[in-house]
Amino acid sequence: MPYKRKDSEVWWVSYTDPSGQRIRRSTGTTDRREADALEAKWKLEAYRAAKWEEQPGRNFDELMLLYMQIMLRERRQKPASLRAAARHLYEAFSGRDLIGMKSHDVRGYIQKRRAEGVAAGTINKEIGLLSAAINYARREWGWELVNPVSGCRLREPEGRVRWISRAESDALIRAAEKEPRSPHLPDFIRLALHTACRRGELLGLEWRRIDLQAGLIYLEAEHTKAGKRRSVPLNAIARAAIMGRLRFRAQFCPASPWVFASKSGGRIGDIKRSFAGACKKAGIADFRIHDLRHTCAAWLVTAGVPLAEVRDLLGHSTIKMTERYAHLAPENIRAAVAVLESPSRFGHGAEMDSGAVAKMVL
Repeated sequence: MPYKRKDSEVWWVSYTDPSGQRIRRSTGTTDRREADALEAKWKLEAYRAAKWEEQPGRNFDELMLLYMQIMLRERRQKPASLRAAARHLYEAFSGRDLIGMKSHDVRGYIQKRRAEGVAAGTINKEIGLLSAAINYARREWGWELVNPVSGCRLREPEGRVRWISRAESDALIRAAEKEPRSPHLPDFIRLALHTACRRGELLGLEWRRIDLQAGLIYLEAEHTKAGKRRSVPLNAIARAAIMGRLRFRAQFCPASPWVFASKSGGRIGDIKRSFAGACKKAGIADFRIHDLRHTCAAWLVTAGVPLAEVRDLLGHSTIKMTERYAHLAPENIRAAVAVLESPSRFGHGAEMDSGAVAKMVL
């Protein structure tokens, strides 16, 4: 019989399969009738598999419905991008039995999307959603499936790295200060440049997640792209930007929970137009809001901050994402190859015979 856990809004089921194993799993739905139907279906499938060695059908639509409900409820991904990726997958695979799906089916989907002019990164997100759903079903629900997405991901072009100099950033902030309808813009730019926070992380920032005494911004998993909590330190400039927002709040909207709020206290929804206007006034071309984050990373790397520390600040899942900035610190590589100039590193003499060199290389 379905039941609810204290930490979950959806119905769960618990039953014993024919082998005597206790099964506990989420139905992914808040509808009791749907939960009853799923429990009956899963029990029947387990019985047929045990008694008749019958492999139950694994329908694409059932998988995506359950998985999407879980992802949207837990906010692991942005709803808009999640639904966009799912929509294209439904058009291609709705009604399909996942047991019979092979890698050539996924490659056919990729070819179709590429013919439509879709970028490799977007296609990877779409088939990545299918792959994640299948892996989740295998891990959490015990579905015996081969993942047809394995080995199908496309090679993506190297990510964009556009950043500006300190002088250009000063010019941008001065231009932002001349935007009368966007009093929040200068502080937003300062904070982005000195914390590397994403646009959504800053526009969704609440006062309760700022600790001025500790000098930290706290971002929970639900607020970050990677779905992992992190704390962001505030330097003097970032702290001054926060204080600027505090003064604005005290004057116009003392009850507002948002750091970037309008005079009425509502959350600022977007700054794209005002930011573009400030860039134009400052004479800075081809510069986006997200490039403020790139700029912060570039400044850190060129100042000699190790990539691992930059990764932690940016909240990257792996160091590979941060390595796009490695070329901005050529002096680190120069210092490494300079080691080869010292004869003492290789023994008593400056010269070595070919055999010694071969031993070192091997």
